[in-house]
Amino acid sequence: MTRLNSTILSFLTVAAAAVAFPALSSAEDFPKPKTPLVISVIDVAGDLQLSQPALEKFRDTHPDLVSKFVFTQATAPELAGKLKAQQDAGRVDIDFVLTGNDALAAGMDQGLWTEILPKYASAFPDLDKIYLPGAYAMQKMARGQAFVDDWYPSGPLLEYAPDRVKDVPDTAEKLLAWCKANPGKFMYARPANSGPGRTFVMGLPYLLGDKDPQDPVNGWAKTWAYLKDLDGCIDYYPSGTTATMKELGDGSRDIIATTTGWDVNPRYLGIVPEDYKVGTLKGFHWSATPIMWRFPRASHRRNSACFCS
Repeated sequence: MTRLNSTILSFLTVAAAAVAFPALSSAEDFPKPKTPLVISVIDVAGDLQLSQPALEKFRDTHPDLVSKFVFTQATAPELAGKLKAQQDAGRVDIDFVLTGNDALAAGMDQGLWTEILPKYASAFPDLDKIYLPGAYAMQKMARGQAFVDDWYPSGPLLEYAPDRVKDVPDTAEKLLAWCKANPGKFMYARPANSGPGRTFVMGLPYLLGDKDPQDPVNGWAKTWAYLKDLDGCIDYYPSGTTATMKELGDGSRDIIATTTGWDVNPRYLGIVPEDYKVGTLKGFHWSATPIMWRFPRASHRRNSACFCS
């Protein structure tokens, strides 16, 4: 396993996606509310640590638009069902969503998101010049239904306790052998609600030399076989990444899946000891992770000036 200095991994902070958007095209296109609004924000990506200060600054600098942001958190898998039920009932109380690709895709399938582009394209010209190249690649995946808030090359990475892992695996095959020799000591969280879990699984087709890493249905034969074999030495899959960090920190696990962002923050919070190591496996291929802002259908009608600002 190639060791990476955790200080270097903090480069993710320079991957903030956007600089500044142009001014709104016209008051006619985006009428301001008669009174400042209370905006409901739901975060299903653990992004409020980055986004909340920016949103609160927007409130402070635009008191004519927003009186208050109300922040809540939930898991990505439950979001689509919650929004669909509200929209079917005609009572949408979620204005603004922070999430990754998972909930974006689920919402696209069910037609939950407001179409921003090309409808409001005149207010957002030259996105390819505003965004970093990697962020713009993620932006195109949104198909005009979201904006990338932040983006970073995330993993897949492995984090381990050097005092307990002396023979560090440096290939996917050696990781499997190590897991079998140390049952219950390797862990990753459920990919449906974990960036590190999802990034680990998405990275395996590259690590294993699968037929088509971008086609899970027809191109991941080696990956699915590997995951089935790996399952035999994993105790369980937590519903979120935080549990894996806590179990690594308290000694319940010795190696876990992580990403650059998750390597930095738990150390800062004291959940994971500062001397724990991070590394990659042979055949490593970066998988990028975006956090996106999006707006449920119906909520945008009263908030258009806010979300376009």
